[in-house]
Amino acid sequence: MSEAVVQDQGKTRALALRGFYLHLLGYVLINAFLPAVNVLTSRGNWWFQWPLIVWGIGVAAHGACISFGWRFWPKRWEKR
Repeated sequence: MSEAVVQDQGKTRALALRGFYLHLLGYVLINAFLPAVNVLTSRGNWWFQWPLIVWGIGVAAHGACISFGWRFWPKRWEKR
């Protein structure tokens, strides 16, 4: 494998990890405030766990794609 290909793969991996960490950061920051918003807006109706669960599934899927190299888009799509 040529050095350029290895560098491209490293850059792609670094960008993918950065995207995952930004996704995770947004998840943590926003979901840290949802319980407070829930209490202030509708005390008897607990809804904050639903966005936490659904978004958590999305973050977990994103992490699995990064870790296991799963791809949803073909390589030719990325090249375009």
